[in-house]
Amino acid sequence: MLDSFLIRAALAGVGVALAAAPIGAFVVWRRMAYFGDATAHAALLGVTLALATGLPVTLGVLVSATAMALTVAAAAGRGWAADTALGVAAHAALAIGIVALSFLHGVRVDLLGYLFGDILSVTRTDLAVIWTGAALIIGLVAWRWRGLLLATLNEDLAAASGVNPRREGLVLTLALAVLIAVALKIVGTLLITAMLVVPAAAARPLVRTPEAMAVLAAVVGTVAALTGLYAAWHFDTPAGPSMVVAAVVILVVTSMAAAIRGR
Repeated sequence: MLDSFLIRAALAGVGVALAAAPIGAFVVWRRMAYFGDATAHAALLGVTLALATGLPVTLGVLVSATAMALTVAAAAGRGWAADTALGVAAHAALAIGIVALSFLHGVRVDLLGYLFGDILSVTRTDLAVIWTGAALIIGLVAWRWRGLLLATLNEDLAAASGVNPRREGLVLTLALAVLIAVALKIVGTLLITAMLVVPAAAARPLVRTPEAMAVLAAVVGTVAALTGLYAAWHFDTPAGPSMVVAAVVILVVTSMAAAIRGR
């Protein structure tokens, strides 16, 4: 069954959608979409590191994304305005990553694939990495769910309840870095944040509990991945951007439904 590249692509898209849903919910709640952007853009630096040293690309991206997230968090807490630190980090990481890739002589680099994803070239090994990463992310978020919720709601309340907000922030940072590492080949560094934010935003108007939002975001992301993949095959459009467009269409529909229901 896995010999079909379309089936492998569909399984990869579903795996990324399931992994992105719980993290995307916290990204929306904490208003950290730009933080996700800055971390995702560091993926190109990880690709350069991996190609230059012979490391697996996923490992290189994981290292660079984690380093970027920790660096931005530290800079934002030391006199830098959060939006300034994130703006500088996001664009600097992307530009430096592209320039660094140009210095790799004798190495064939599919820059468009890294920027926008290449889901149709997913291999069995890629599938194993994606689903292992998804299982790790879902397990980590489920394990720390209560602490993450308390730290998101109110840091003082979390501390009073025995939860360390800084530790929960590090857990979320690690989960985000793992997601970026496994999603790079699916939607690329420029669209990872969209698959984080859009399904969660689409789910938000229709639910009443945090758990329901995470579950519905997973459903929206899965539908968007499969619909976008079908559209890419049928209309010969880029698969990664098509998945994001499908998610945006669902967001528009759910927003309209919520507006009509609220009248």
